[in-house]
Amino acid sequence: MEEELRNLSKVWISALVSICYCYFISSRISKGVLRLLSIIPVCILFLVLPLSLSTVHLCASTALFLSWLANFKLFLFAFEQGPLCPLPANLYRFICFVCFPIKIRKNPSPSGIIKSDPIPKWVLAVKILIFGVLLHIYEYSDSLPRFAVLATYCLHIYLEIEIILVFVGAVVSTLLGCDIEPVFNEPYLATSLQDFWGRRWNLMVSAVLRSAVHIPVQQFCTRFLGPDRAVLVGVMASFLVSGLMHELVYFYAIRLPPTWEVTCFFVLNGVATTIEIAVKRTLRWRPLHRAVSGLGVLAFVSVTGVWFFLPQLLRNNVHERAISEWLLVIDLAKRTLFISSA
Repeated sequence: MEEELRNLSKVWISALVSICYCYFISSRISKGVLRLLSIIPVCILFLVLPLSLSTVHLCASTALFLSWLANFKLFLFAFEQGPLCPLPANLYRFICFVCFPIKIRKNPSPSGIIKSDPIPKWVLAVKILIFGVLLHIYEYSDSLPRFAVLATYCLHIYLEIEIILVFVGAVVSTLLGCDIEPVFNEPYLATSLQDFWGRRWNLMVSAVLRSAVHIPVQQFCTRFLGPDRAVLVGVMASFLVSGLMHELVYFYAIRLPPTWEVTCFFVLNGVATTIEIAVKRTLRWRPLHRAVSGLGVLAFVSVTGVWFFLPQLLRNNVHERAISEWLLVIDLAKRTLFISSA
């Protein structure tokens, strides 16, 4: 573990030095191809850095923050687009915006745009409690029905991602002295796939994909297909790219060639979402009751997740490694509290 923490320090020191270079050097190069060429070495480095880590959480988090989101943000930055433009007032903010999935909350919000509220503290406490219970339920997984274990894994993934990103957002918010937009907006309350993926699930990733993939693809296809069909192509392109980037994160965690199951999960959800959007536009059907549509959305995402998202993790025992890491952290926290109180 000590060696892993040393490697983590080296990885993030390298990342910080590279981001400083982008802030002081690349930002002074005119936008376009020249600035992009100056940033490409940093993007390549960000693709290599997660390979220095071996634990699931540190490796996957670093891959998400640097190899995926930071690279996409820097690509947009090369063309004066995305969350890094206009250039933040100081290096400190630039580093935070590059490294972490955050967006500063602006008040008042523009009219017509619905902003998600920060997660109440009691709701977060309940989710942390449920997550802790799940970690101990795994001890009895052999005696549980298969569908119950798979459902537990789905809930585990959601809670773990949200808890980690909420914690990161809270730390960055405290350091910057400003309010941060919530990363999740209660996805279990979604009433449609479009609502789930576009307005509730991992909003910072959705925002980056919208700027880096959806809008450029939509603008390019509009001239050939018209605005309505171009929107659907942009949606599919976003899901496809998201699937490929998840394959990359899986590769860092598993260190095996991709099986493309995760890509199939996102492509399938992309197809279903585009069909849903097209049906809403053409038929103008009356929405189903929230309870019915909500259950349908959760069932579809969960079932397709069990089919395509989970198998690669389960085959390679990634879930067992992740659970062991959490139990180790909990054990260290207990020992620290015991020593401090003694």
